[in-house]
Parts: sequence; C-alpha cells; structure tokens
Amino acid sequence: MEDAISAASSPGTTFLAGGTNLVDLMKLGVAQPTALVDVRTLALDFVDELPSGGLRIGATTRNSDLATHLLVRERYPALAQALLSGASAQVRNVATLAGNLLQRTRCPYFQDISKPCNKRRPGSGCPAVEGEHRGLAIFGHSPACVATHPSDMAVALAAFEARVETRGARGTRSFPISELYRLPEEHPDRDTTLEPGELIVAAELDPVAPGTRSVYRKARERASFAFALVSVAAVAAVSDGVVEDCRIALGGVAHGPWRALRAEDALRGQAAVSDNFARAADAELAAARPLRDNGFKVELARGLISRTLQEVCL
Repeated sequence: MEDAISAASSPGTTFLAGGTNLVDLMKLGVAQPTALVDVRTLALDFVDELPSGGLRIGATTRNSDLATHLLVRERYPALAQALLSGASAQVRNVATLAGNLLQRTRCPYFQDISKPCNKRRPGSGCPAVEGEHRGLAIFGHSPACVATHPSDMAVALAAFEARVETRGARGTRSFPISELYRLPEEHPDRDTTLEPGELIVAAELDPVAPGTRSVYRKARERASFAFALVSVAAVAAVSDGVVEDCRIALGGVAHGPWRALRAEDALRGQAAVSDNFARAADAELAAARPLRDNGFKVELARGLISRTLQEVCL
C-alpha cells in the first residue's frame, strides 16, 4: 500500500480500481492522467463487523457485494437500497466503494471538453449558470460552479454519519464523510479534501440503536441507470409516537451529499405525524437557491422528504 501511495503522489498520477467513472472520463478527454496506480490487488475488499456492532467496509469492496451483504441489509437497509438504485448490475459488479464516493459530476459542460468549465479548467467560466442546469444544484452552489455529485451511496453513508479512513504521505486519518466533500466556492476544481496521493482505505459505520429504521428513496427521469434529480436517505428512531432522533441527507441537489440539518432540528422531539414531516421539509428547503430552470427540484424534494419520513417513521 505504501508503494501505491508513494507512486500516486507524483503529479498527474491517480488511483485506478473499478474504473467505471475514470475510464469514461479518459475516453471523453476530460481526465488525462500521466500514470495510473492499480489498487485492485490491495487487501481492501472486505466488510468486517466491529466489536461495537458497526461495520468497517474496505475501499475496493464491490458495490454489488456490499448491497447484498447480510449485515448491510439487516442493519443499514438504506445503504443497500441506495446501492441497488445506482447504475446497472454490470456496473455494480465492477464499481468500488471508494470509486463511488469519488465520482466526478455528470454536468454536461464538465463532460464536454469543447465547452468552458471551471471544474475542468479553472477560470474558464461556468456556462451552466445561464445554460443547461435543469438537473444541477439548488444548495451550496456558487457563481463558479453549480454541479451536483452523482453518488447514491454517499447520500446513505452521510445519513448514517459514516467515517472515512484514508492513508497518505502524512499517515492515516479518519474523518466524517461530511468533511470529504468541498462546496465549490471560488475553486470548484477540487471536489474533495483529499491530498494528492491520499488513498481511501475504508468507511466505518457506527452500530444502529435498537428500533432505528432507515430508507433511501430516489426520484429520477427513468426507472434504471439514471442519476437522481433528488434523493433522500432518512434514518430515524421513533418512540411512543415521538421522533427521538433523525438524520436526513439529500442527493442530486449539491456538490456532495447534503445533510438536511434544518429538517432534522425541526423534526427531532416532535410527533411523528404528516404535518411535522412537511414542516421539516419546508424548514430545509427555505434555504434552497434554485436556478432559472430547476425550481421544480424544490417541490420534488419537498414531496420526497415528506414521503420518505412517513415511510421511516410510521
């Protein structure tokens, strides 16, 4: 592993595992690495139960293996649902946990090298702001970039408050998945907080408390092989009709998984009833900043949040 990290620290070098996103970007001319470091043979394909009852998931674990793992299905069903809602069975058989987390945006301007794009070529502009942005961000965007992150799995992991473990030139570190992704601000070319040559090693999930339920739901333009217009992962514990705890994350609306903290605060300690689910959704969406052509995402998110909360809380 140390040799791989050292090799990937060279400028223009990147890691390769499943390659389901990287190879596509190379074919489009968007990604042009000078060298690839194959990490498929590293011992990072595992799903281990921790003494606490949580899980530690290796970076090269295949999405299909993770989605069908018995402990994932029993304890973290929203994670299994998110994985199964993404891509196709063939892609899931190749794609890995780390690669899924590090997907690049599917913004059409990013993928078209004939167009300017601040994420691909800093300082060239963001034509999506005034151009085609129907599927792009309503939270956390900036004048420099309005792209969204495409991962379903990352949204579920955010709702479960997963931690990401990495190893790099400065050693090992562990941090909440919410700290992995950067908002675009003035420098959208950096998607994450990873340093050059820093390798994702694993993701770790805390044990779920008894009575906790979770659900992942996704709205998209077709039934399969489509990225989310809006998705919701909700994790909740209800006792005597009162929401004791809840965690909500949204996908398809921001530069990374969007933790709906306002909605959580509005719902926690309240009765598990439809009116309160709607109020929680409204509390979060009051901060949305839709663009000219994607205001429909606000209403779509409002309905999807409410319906998902009904499913997980009632």
